[in-house]
Amino acid sequence: MKLNNLTPAEGSTHYRRRIGRGTGSGLGGTSTRGHKGAKSRSGYKRKIGFEGGQMPLQRRLPKSGFKNINHKEYIPVNLSTLQKLAEAKNLEKITIADLIAAGYVNANSLVKVLGNGEIKAKVAVEANAFSKKAEEAITAAGGSVTII
Repeated sequence: MKLNNLTPAEGSTHYRRRIGRGTGSGLGGTSTRGHKGAKSRSGYKRKIGFEGGQMPLQRRLPKSGFKNINHKEYIPVNLSTLQKLAEAKNLEKITIADLIAAGYVNANSLVKVLGNGEIKAKVAVEANAFSKKAEEAITAAGGSVTII
């Protein structure tokens, strides 16, 4: 066996067109890039949203809306939910930890109690916010309201 007799293993090599190696190869000249334009230049990279020089869609559309950076997103919990929870677990005080354990809210969320449904149980409720109707209903049932 000599170096001039060595050949690569079957299937290990693939034919690759060698472009830009002169006109005699048939792939010289423009080297398959066509004539002129950004795509024929070296280092060309298409920018996201580029539409061939036409004004891109994200620049044609008007800006709209406003996002308040101080906005707080509350998870609503109704009085009917508090009543069910108080009956099921015989609670006298309902905290956010109880609502998290019951699966009504997530650990990092703010809770607002809304006045949908009715509450008969005498419970002390702790939450981040209350609607007026909910606050009145809880105090009318003999409970108390605590804003955290």
